[in-house]
Amino acid sequence: MRLVTYNVGTTPQIGAVVEETLVDLSTLAPDMLTLIQGGPDMLARAQALVAENTSPRLPLASVTLLAPIPRPRKNIMCLGWNYAAHSAESARARGRETELPRYPIVFTKSVTAVNHPDAVIPYDPGVSTQIDWEVELAFVIGRQGKNIQRTEALDYVFGYTILNDISARDIQNRHKQFFLGKSLDGSAPYGPWIVTSDEIDDPHALRLQLRVNGVTRQDANTSDMIFKIPDIIATLSLGTTLEPGDIVATGTPSGVAMGMDPPAYLRPGDVVEAEIEGIGVLRNTIGEPVTADR
Repeated sequence: MRLVTYNVGTTPQIGAVVEETLVDLSTLAPDMLTLIQGGPDMLARAQALVAENTSPRLPLASVTLLAPIPRPRKNIMCLGWNYAAHSAESARARGRETELPRYPIVFTKSVTAVNHPDAVIPYDPGVSTQIDWEVELAFVIGRQGKNIQRTEALDYVFGYTILNDISARDIQNRHKQFFLGKSLDGSAPYGPWIVTSDEIDDPHALRLQLRVNGVTRQDANTSDMIFKIPDIIATLSLGTTLEPGDIVATGTPSGVAMGMDPPAYLRPGDVVEAEIEGIGVLRNTIGEPVTADR
């Protein structure tokens, strides 16, 4: 199933997308987190509702899609340099030798960075003028677990989605770490839905692309990940409890603006489309310059 959070009027609701229509699931759960926490039984009930084909359906084009979990309970966990070619281009851009990570490099994006499909990404030149794109496969945890074994790890995945890890490179370079440059408000658009794990045969065999104003900038395959999802889950859960609704982004391939010569960072009006095979397209626009009071 493709599960969404959407607005009709001002009240967020959850539903399932069937072709170009939407089946309301709000009678089952008030929000996506509750649905995920309900486990296999709740998911089976949702599947049954969709299969019955008796619930009223809305045209998908008539609703506004929100991020599937509009307000996650925790920061989004992310992997850095999880594709060899991106690791190399990042090192070149910083004048360093390429050194592939021996262990997953993990950082987080603040929950206030969450943004929605088709939404505007804020652009404040007083904060950053080096706004970059990063298409990433993200997954959502469906079961609580700690010290999860690699052989069981995929059983803990509820579903998959697309995340654009928008990055302020000047802030990132200034502070010599990821968090601040990755956590600007609106810098974590994701969606447009969660595709449940039963719909994705192999999450390590998906083409992922990113286009800016129709021009392809990133084009790779999740098979190129250095650390696969079982490795990521085993690492994140070592001594730390993962909970239903936790969101994990698996890293980006090469082709980011920072790696271009010269760099071609995003500018107001740019349309960014992140696409992953088997999931869909996440589209956002860079907003007009707004300088906030400081």
